Parts: sequence; structure tokens; C-alpha cells
Amino acid sequence: MKFDLQPTRLQNERIRLIPLQGIDFEELYGVASDPLVWEQHPNPNRYKLEDFTNYFKGAIESKGAFLILDVVTNETVGCSRYYDYNEADNSVLIGYTFIGRKFWGNGYNKALKKLMLDYAFQFVDKVYFHIGAFNYRSQKAIDKIGAVKVDEYEVEYYGEVSKLNFVYLITNN
Repeated sequence: MKFDLQPTRLQNERIRLIPLQGIDFEELYGVASDPLVWEQHPNPNRYKLEDFTNYFKGAIESKGAFLILDVVTNETVGCSRYYDYNEADNSVLIGYTFIGRKFWGNGYNKALKKLMLDYAFQFVDKVYFHIGAFNYRSQKAIDKIGAVKVDEYEVEYYGEVSKLNFVYLITNN
């Protein structure tokens, strides 16, 4: 079975993931336009329209990005994606994730990662995450779900200069 980077039916008790579409821009930018959401990300200016437009374009072109919705209220929570599926390494990356501040500390990130990992582990044995070297919130969150830091290197984000990232790994054990 081939890994589909953008399945259409991913949902748990808290969130639903739907493939990101162009019509989602305004709603998603409403969440992304908060500077504090990006304060520790490799590009802290993604709250600005021009930077977010570039992020969104890369997300659409990746064909692995999702709009994250609250199951109960149908509110937009944020965005995440699968990318860099490597059949030879039996791995995929999860990242480019952001969640609106309204949803911080309420289990949304944990529910997102569990949903995405459970799906990925049907097809691969390893899931990697690139996390900005100064994104302490995300590093702490990924540690909580059992990821292990395995490397660090420069990552070039779509249309942006490369930035130092830590590479974390979770294996399907």
C-alpha cells in the first residue's frame, strides 16, 4: 500500500484534518496573523501577509498539507503537513505545523500528532520532525510524545533562507 500524503478522512475525538485548499487562505490567515504564534518559529515573520502567503503557497504545492479543524465547533485550529516521504528509508516527515493560541495547552497538538502518527505508522516505520533550533515550545511538546533528537542541520523552507533545525524521530515500536 502506498503512503498517501493527503488522505481525506483523518479525524479523532478532538480534531479533523482536511486537505488544504486555496479557499482556506483567509480563514487560516486569521489564525496565523498572530505574531506570538510564530515568535519561536524559524521564520518569526509568518504572521505578516507576504510571509504567510509564501508559507501557504508552499503548503498547497506540497500536496500533503491539512487544515486542522475543531471537531465540535468546526473552528480553524491551524495547519500541518506530511512531506518528504522516503520509501527507501521507510520514513516521512511531519511539520510546518502551527496552532492558534486559543488552542494552546488544551490537548490539540497532542491530538494532532497522535492522529498523524497513527496514520503514518500504517505505512512507515519512522517519522521525523524538523523543529527550529529556538522553537523551545515545539521541542518541549515533541519530547512529551516520546520523540528523540537525532540530528541538527540547516533546513531550507519553501521560498525562505535556510535555518538551523533539530531533527527528532519517533519509531513505530
